[in-house]
Amino acid sequence: MSTLLASIHRVKAIRGWMKTPLQGLDALWNKLRNLVILFWRRATLCICDTIFTTLSCYLGLALQQESLVLSPTWMRIYVMTLIPLLALRLCVLTAFGVYRIVSRHVGIRDMAVIGLATLVSSLLFWFYLTLENRMEMPVVVLFSSLCLNFLLIAGSRLVYRMLFEHAGRQRRRAKAARLQRVVIVGAGGRGAALAHDLKVRGGGSFVVVGFLDDDPSKRKLLINGIPVLGTSADMQQIATTFQVDLVVIAISAATGKLIRRITQSCDGLKLKIQIAPDLSAHGSGSYLHILRNVSVEDLLQRESVHAEGTDIGSYLRGERVLITGAGGSIGSELVRQVVAQHPAAIFLLGHGENSLFEIEQELKLEVGFAPTCLIADIRDYERLFQLFMKHRPTVVFHAAAHKHVGLMENNPEEAVTNNVLGTRNLARISTLTRVKRFVMISTDKAVNPTSVMGATKRIAERVVQAESRRSATEFACVRFGNVLGSRGSVVPLMRKQIARGGPVTVTHPDIVRYFMTIPEAVQLVLHAGAMGGQGAIYLLDMGEPVRILDLAHDLIRLSGLTPERDIAIEFTGLRPGEKLYEELLTAEEGAKSTQNQRIYTTPPAQFSIEALDLNVAELIAAAQSGDTQSVLERIWQFDLTTAQIAPERIQAVMLAA
Repeated sequence: MSTLLASIHRVKAIRGWMKTPLQGLDALWNKLRNLVILFWRRATLCICDTIFTTLSCYLGLALQQESLVLSPTWMRIYVMTLIPLLALRLCVLTAFGVYRIVSRHVGIRDMAVIGLATLVSSLLFWFYLTLENRMEMPVVVLFSSLCLNFLLIAGSRLVYRMLFEHAGRQRRRAKAARLQRVVIVGAGGRGAALAHDLKVRGGGSFVVVGFLDDDPSKRKLLINGIPVLGTSADMQQIATTFQVDLVVIAISAATGKLIRRITQSCDGLKLKIQIAPDLSAHGSGSYLHILRNVSVEDLLQRESVHAEGTDIGSYLRGERVLITGAGGSIGSELVRQVVAQHPAAIFLLGHGENSLFEIEQELKLEVGFAPTCLIADIRDYERLFQLFMKHRPTVVFHAAAHKHVGLMENNPEEAVTNNVLGTRNLARISTLTRVKRFVMISTDKAVNPTSVMGATKRIAERVVQAESRRSATEFACVRFGNVLGSRGSVVPLMRKQIARGGPVTVTHPDIVRYFMTIPEAVQLVLHAGAMGGQGAIYLLDMGEPVRILDLAHDLIRLSGLTPERDIAIEFTGLRPGEKLYEELLTAEEGAKSTQNQRIYTTPPAQFSIEALDLNVAELIAAAQSGDTQSVLERIWQFDLTTAQIAPERIQAVMLAA
């Protein structure tokens, strides 16, 4: 073993000893190569100057003779004086450092040096002729050849520089053709920082042609040498004039209305439109890493919901939180935002194992939080009761529901058992296990429902309100419109249709919907939980409804295409249970403001709890029996107000339930 180690050390020593000579040889080779290149360049210049001197001397004599063909006398003088002239000229040029001048960077000072060297060499040549008594060459010939020689030597270097710069411009133009020409909307601090990033850190891939800003005082100003070309209303003209490839919106308080106007102004221009978000929110030091495409959420965004007078963390911190439907689009965002409030424990309850696994892995990898995943069906009362008794949640968010309108029209039994029975199970078990707060997620389709899904969610709201009257648990419902990006929503469907090349289908040209983003919807849910209330229904001021046809146009534009030209739009007609417009309140409910200016609540509903329990029990029994016709009849004839019911009927139905 020791012999082997000694051999290894000897090999390493030999390698180290050989490394130094090899490096020396490599350096010597590089020096020799550089000397050869330098010698070749200077030799080429000497040869050119020799030709120029020979030619200028001949032309000087030809001008004196006024003929390009020299006579024998002039030819003899030319031959006898050429060698001394060449020797003096090249020696003086070398002495003045003319051959150390880089031709592609030659300037006025270099021209002066060449002129002085040419003059000195001509004077020395004249002095030589005087000493040798060879004044056959007239002084005028010396002067003319001097001028011609200067023009040829200096002019050749100047022409070389011009050709070199022209080639460089051509290369730069070719490179510029590959650059993205950028217009930045917003000439404030964010816009200036973005322009600096594109210039310094863009890797030479961007050229900012100008800013657009709606502040008239900034018109024609220069920001880091980049002009403010106009306002956002000038987008069409400026994008066409400057051949813009990319538009970046760099406005800190850009509203959905402004972003929509900018995207519409780019219609038909084949422009890429991006947004520069807030650097601090992304923990990045450069905008280049966080630039993103404009999304439909940007077009519909409103002022964020802020909890005035409510502290979400105060009622979630240290609590044991259970979320049903935790693998869905709303449920998974609820999980993310609840985890940020530092609960003592979080339980993810769902029927689909894959979706729960995904959100569980996300929390473990990105947040370092390990939730407890519970696989269960909310229709299974015994399983739910066991889980609640084992884990003892103190706050429950009920997001699990069947919500596809078309599918529920064809499967009303499933809508009833999941949306109504599942909600009743959770509400009753929450009361029995003394849950502090229970928040159910509802929908605007529960208002004056025309679909099975909407009707079952309306009944589920009443179930929660009824349970609140006989429970110490604080129950609340949250009602909002369509959620952008949720599973089964119109936006993902349209995006798939656009990716396939169209057509994009819209049920009716006048159909409108309220929209909100998933984070915004979840914020409302958390605020509702903070406000509490016995059976209160909370709803968000969702602003103006959006025409689905306009939404389709926006999605097509954001894909870099033109509506009706690149992607066709087809109208398919309203589907069963679908409304032209949705409502957030019934005429009887009304609405009252809360401490949050954008969140409203409805007054307590007046109905008979006994009647509700009876009707719900009969509806569930019909659904479990598979009697579709009976289920539909009971859904649409559901009675929430009957006060006088025979006790024996109530007892029979309750026992059956």
